[in-house]
Amino acid sequence: MGKVLKSGTGWRIGWNPDVVEYPGLVGSDDWAFELTTTELADFCRLLGQLVDNMRSIQSELMDEESIACEAESDLVWMQVEGFPHKYSLRLILNTGRSCEGNWTAEAVPELVVAAASLQFF
Repeated sequence: MGKVLKSGTGWRIGWNPDVVEYPGLVGSDDWAFELTTTELADFCRLLGQLVDNMRSIQSELMDEESIACEAESDLVWMQVEGFPHKYSLRLILNTGRSCEGNWTAEAVPELVVAAASLQFF
């Protein structure tokens, strides 16, 4: 796969195989940071797990009940918070770069679709 940058209102995600150290990119409208290949892979994998968790727990919650779920690897920590059908996303890199970002509940659904379609291996 060549260079890809996908974006929408409040989110962006990208991959540039020509960049050696940090070929991945995640961000929103007003912030972004680059990721290593492994960090981006973990981001996409953990995001998928969090989405699956929110879907599976939906039947256990009352309509007005919100929840927070976390997932973590050695490289990234992620959290979704809100209702199973509408939740925000937060990302912190566990590496020495001290990067942190978040996406609004309105931005997350499109980001999830874009991350799932990003094929960079």
